[in-house]
Amino acid sequence: MLRRKGARVEAVTPAIRQLIADMIETMYADKGIGLSAQQVGVPVQVLVIDVREAADRPSTLEVNGQPADVNQFMPLALINPQITPVGEPVAGPEGCLSFPEIYADIIRPEVVEVRALNREGEPMQFRCGGLLARAIQHETDHLHGILFIDRMTKEIKEQLRPELETLRAETKEGLKG
Repeated sequence: MLRRKGARVEAVTPAIRQLIADMIETMYADKGIGLSAQQVGVPVQVLVIDVREAADRPSTLEVNGQPADVNQFMPLALINPQITPVGEPVAGPEGCLSFPEIYADIIRPEVVEVRALNREGEPMQFRCGGLLARAIQHETDHLHGILFIDRMTKEIKEQLRPELETLRAETKEGLKG
């Protein structure tokens, strides 16, 4: 499922709103800051994010060219997000709820422009940086079947090979049962 590209959401239905609510609940239960629909077994272009608990990794947000309070937008649900990089690529630490206990520095643009629909189906557009930009890029990758391990350097992937192979074997075994 994690490798499946999500279908575009054509209408924000009660089922999509319930999916968003369930995803937010799951994200909080797993102490994550982001979650894609693929991670809960639904291949559609929906993601949720809440970076409020990560005070040690600041985020920036601009709406209509003006600074905005990130906290007022959390939890954030994005439907059919489109991202345009505007900042320079920087390395930063990432983890993933689908890869427990595996962390690595991943290179991503520091600032991005985002266009999406909100949970009401209304268009939204903003620019963000820091952890919020990183989280949105990470979760948007999931919507396209791209995993953060795909963005690791060869060297990091080689260092993590034992953990990744163990996780792969556990996942295969879990699918048999």
